[in-house]
Amino acid sequence: MERAAKSGDRVRVAYTGRFDDGSIFDSSEGNPPLEFTIGAGEVISGFDSAVTGLKSGESRTVAIPPEEGYGLHLPEMVAEVERRQIPDDHLLEVGNYLEVNAPNGASFEVRIAGLTDSHVRLDGNHPLAGKTLNFEITLIEFV
Repeated sequence: MERAAKSGDRVRVAYTGRFDDGSIFDSSEGNPPLEFTIGAGEVISGFDSAVTGLKSGESRTVAIPPEEGYGLHLPEMVAEVERRQIPDDHLLEVGNYLEVNAPNGASFEVRIAGLTDSHVRLDGNHPLAGKTLNFEITLIEFV
């Protein structure tokens, strides 16, 4: 009997990720297969679930909701700041990332989501937060 993937198995998969409009946001095509351990938190939970139960050579297409992907887009993670508060003005371009320091001293990256002459909108959400992610996944092999 052929083995089905389960939690704890290390696997290699090929995949293509698309948004609802069909545009591709990520793919293993042209790269080595993605290798990870199912259930170890190395990939989003919906991806773990999609691979679970597959046998070598088997494929599956799934729609992963935000709650099983990168979470909901949280408005509290978006802030408007005055342009003059950002020292490296030359880095100000929509889509660029800046490292900011939290009051507790921790640093994290935020994406520049918008610009005006006087303000910058910073978004600390993951770029894929709030999106349904559609994956075509093929289990290539167990490692």
